[in-house]
Amino acid sequence: MSGSEPKPPPEKSELPVVQSPDDGPPPARPLDRREVLKLMVMASAAPAIAACEPGDGLPDSGGGSGGVSAESPPSGAAATNPMARGDAWDPDLVSPVLRWDKILTDDELDGLAVLCDVIVPADDVSPAASSVGAHDYIDEWVSAPYDFGRRDLVLVRGGLAWMDQEAARRFGAGRRFRDLTGDEQHAICDDICWVETAAPEHRRAARFFAKIRDLTATAFYTTPEGMEDIGYVGNVATSEWGLPPTEVLRHLGLEGEG
Repeated sequence: MSGSEPKPPPEKSELPVVQSPDDGPPPARPLDRREVLKLMVMASAAPAIAACEPGDGLPDSGGGSGGVSAESPPSGAAATNPMARGDAWDPDLVSPVLRWDKILTDDELDGLAVLCDVIVPADDVSPAASSVGAHDYIDEWVSAPYDFGRRDLVLVRGGLAWMDQEAARRFGAGRRFRDLTGDEQHAICDDICWVETAAPEHRRAARFFAKIRDLTATAFYTTPEGMEDIGYVGNVATSEWGLPPTEVLRHLGLEGEG
């Protein structure tokens, strides 16, 4: 489309553009288990984040294509808080001081919690995602003072607004996604559940849903409830250990010991 052609009015599926704030570093707060997990996830995700190319549809806050690294000097909150760089050169990776507040509003968290529960609902084995704090984990993720956090904040906020707009368009003025029946919620989510198969007008919303699905799964399946759901037992013995064979004890001069 040339620049001289008039821009059509926003389609029903257009994600609203929501700018992220650029606040200074908030007061320090104690580190918890999820923050340790967050540092681990950020380290593993860094190559994929750096590989994102301009024009992939993800909103960009103008801070560049990658996160804070040892090669590029930190900026913003990270510049005033070297403990929160989130890389292998942090002075203390065991108990860093992370100085940022959560950004999402209570209303956004309420809508996000409902969407998390559509993705991981309660069943006979485990609770719903929101009951173990999946939406709070996502809030921490998008509040991080790094390029990926700022970019994802715009995507998540715009996506949540789109979900409510689409609920009103499909099911009646004033309806919000959180107020819909399960079937109505699934009808919207089915149209955006995979970027590859989404209709062109739903492609941006599908990228939002993919982000929420990935973060919800990460949050849920790293809790005790999520690990129990998949049967993960961790570093525990799976069988009982008896005494070494008699010939081994004899060779070691320990026969008759114990």
